[in-house]
Amino acid sequence: MRSRHQLPNFRIAVVGAGAIGLYYGGKLAHFGREVHFLLRRDFAAIRKRGLRLRSRTENLHVAKVEAHQSTAEIGPCDLVLVAVKTTSNPALPALLAPLLGERSIILTLQNGLGNEEFLAEHFGAERVLGGICYICLTRTEPGVVERFDPGRLTIGEFGGHPRPRTHDVAWEFKRCGVVCSVTADLLRERWRKLVWNIPFNGLAVVHGGIDTAKILADDTLRRLALELMDETIAIANAVGQNLPSALALEQMRRTKTMGEFKPSTVADYLAGQPLEIEPIWGEPLRRGKAAGLALPGLEALYQELRALGQKQGE
Repeated sequence: MRSRHQLPNFRIAVVGAGAIGLYYGGKLAHFGREVHFLLRRDFAAIRKRGLRLRSRTENLHVAKVEAHQSTAEIGPCDLVLVAVKTTSNPALPALLAPLLGERSIILTLQNGLGNEEFLAEHFGAERVLGGICYICLTRTEPGVVERFDPGRLTIGEFGGHPRPRTHDVAWEFKRCGVVCSVTADLLRERWRKLVWNIPFNGLAVVHGGIDTAKILADDTLRRLALELMDETIAIANAVGQNLPSALALEQMRRTKTMGEFKPSTVADYLAGQPLEIEPIWGEPLRRGKAAGLALPGLEALYQELRALGQKQGE
C-alpha cells in the first residue's frame, strides 16, 4: 500500500445528488479534492448558495461547487461515485460512459444486492468497487444535508480481495474526515447492512412513513423488526456469509441512538418516487427461497411494498 504522501490526486465525479452523493462528495470537496457533481433538481440552488453539510458536530459549507448538468461536461475522471437510486440503474450505462477513461474506478454507494454485478456487466468487473454507507442522512432542502449519527463507510473490491487502489480510495475519504475502512468481503458487508435496511426501511414505509423511534416504541413493530432481522441473518448464513445472531440486537441498539430518523425509502415514498423494492427486499427473498428457507415475515413485507409501489406508479 502507498504511504499517504504518495496517494494519487483523484479527479472525482458524483452521479446521484441525493443525501449520500451530496454528503460524501461534499466532504471530499470541502477538503480540497477536485469533485464534479452531476446535478439536476438542485443545480440552480447549489450554483447560487453552495453545498452545506450539518450535524451536531459539524457545519461545513462548500461555497464553490463544480456543478454540471451532464456527464459529457465533466469528462473522464479517476473515481466515479455512483449514488443514484437503484431504480435509475437502466440509465447508468449512458450516464457513466463519458466519465470513464482507461483506468477509471467506479465506486457504487447504492443499497441492496446486485448493483456491483450490474456495473460489472456493463463496464467490466475490473473497474468496480462497492461501498456500504452506515450513516443516517437527510437532504432537508436543496443543497443542504443533515447527518444524524457519526456514520462510517466500508469499501471493498467486487469479487476479489482488497488491492492497493482500494486502500488509496479509503485513505482519500479518511483524509477528508470520513470514517472509512476496507473490507475483504464486500458481499458480507452488504448483508450486514440489509439486516437493518430490510426491517426499518420496509416497516417505516408500509406503516405510512413513520420514523425509527415510532417502530421501536411500538411493541408489535419492534417484534416484527427483530423477526425480519432474524430472517435476514438466516438468509445470509444460508448463502455462506456467517453473520452472528447477536447482530440483530446490536442493530437495535444503534437504531435507538438515531432518534426520530426517517429512512431514505420513506423520503421516496412520501415524495411519490419509485421505491428500491427489488434490490433491498426482492433479491434477498429470492436468494433465501432458493436456499430452501421459509421466510414469512420478509415475504409479507415484500408483497406489501410491491402493492404500494404499484399504487404509486398508477
